[in-house]
Amino acid sequence: MILVLECLVVCFILFLPCVIAIANGAEQGVFLYEKDVQERVVQMGLITKDKINRNGKVFRITLLPMVGFVLWAVYGINGARGFVQPFLQIYAMAMAEGLFGRFFIDWYWVEHTKAWTIPGTEDLKPYIPKKKKILKWMITIVGNPIIAAALAEIMLIFIK
Repeated sequence: MILVLECLVVCFILFLPCVIAIANGAEQGVFLYEKDVQERVVQMGLITKDKINRNGKVFRITLLPMVGFVLWAVYGINGARGFVQPFLQIYAMAMAEGLFGRFFIDWYWVEHTKAWTIPGTEDLKPYIPKKKKILKWMITIVGNPIIAAALAEIMLIFIK
């Protein structure tokens, strides 16, 4: 049961920076969009390239606590040791985050609500093109177990 709650926390850690990124208008989160959308928004005068870069850096920094939380939850709260148990728990949280990102954020929130729509860029939809979706799904399906295994292996050095 605790792992389920931890998975929900990881999803919230992903969700909160997204909410903050678009709180003052979707153009403030345009660093998450494709280059053609970014260029259009700059051309329209809604945001500068420097502001896009700054917002993107701040966003990435705000996601760093997710890794810290996952490791703290697995090793500190759950007391997992060795390789298999930490790997499975890290993998579960990574998959929860990945599936939340693909289904809720990408499919529902970005594609089926107006929250991420930037007026004047509607002709550039879908904001997440097919190739990007495939890449995101590959990272979720193939990358997450690799990342979980790498973190569990690295942590073997520090926690016996």
